[in-house]
Amino acid sequence: MSDDLATVLLQLRLRAFATTDVLRAATAVDGDRLDEVLRTAESDRLVRHREGRIVGWSLTAAGRTRGQELLSAELDAAGTRDAVLDAYGAFLPLNAELLSICTDWQVVVVDGEHVPNDHSDPERDSSVLARLARLHPAAIEVTSALGRTVPRFTGYGPRLIESHDHVLAGRTEWLTRVTGDSYHGVWFELHEHLLAVLGRDREHEATPDAIPTNAAGSGRPGRRAPGTGDTP
Repeated sequence: MSDDLATVLLQLRLRAFATTDVLRAATAVDGDRLDEVLRTAESDRLVRHREGRIVGWSLTAAGRTRGQELLSAELDAAGTRDAVLDAYGAFLPLNAELLSICTDWQVVVVDGEHVPNDHSDPERDSSVLARLARLHPAAIEVTSALGRTVPRFTGYGPRLIESHDHVLAGRTEWLTRVTGDSYHGVWFELHEHLLAVLGRDREHEATPDAIPTNAAGSGRPGRRAPGTGDTP
């Protein structure tokens, strides 16, 4: 059961909250087996079930810790920790750049003030998307290396490719939208997954502030607008 338990606890960590149907689709654990894992995890106080208007599952603090322990042990048993650490090292500068890209897509500086990007400057928007296009091959290289090392990581590359294809086709909401597999959303899950298997803490990572450029595209710096463009 530990392998299925690790899978379920990971998916709840990535999603924060999920229905049983969402977990079934995300974990590929069949119905009876998933119900068994969830009931046992609830009995062990690793997950909690919410009733009422919104019904579903979430992790407890103990469940977060247990999931991290299972994934870390799995990594050590396979002898793949060093390879994942190498991929994580390659991931971090890409993460900083994606943070900057998402911030520039969402926010501009006008007369010294941070305001939502109304996308009225196509040249500026085009330059932001060009940065994403330059980052994307390196992102796929990292996810491919991770997938070859740890099967749990195999899904991230195809999902990033799909999101980027939507952006290239003009459906630019797929860069940062909060619903569905946006590029930012998939990247966030990948980051959380890396933190889980390596036992790292997001708050202690060195991530530079993302400084949006102004509406005229001159690149005049301003302070980062809190809460905008956050990546994992």
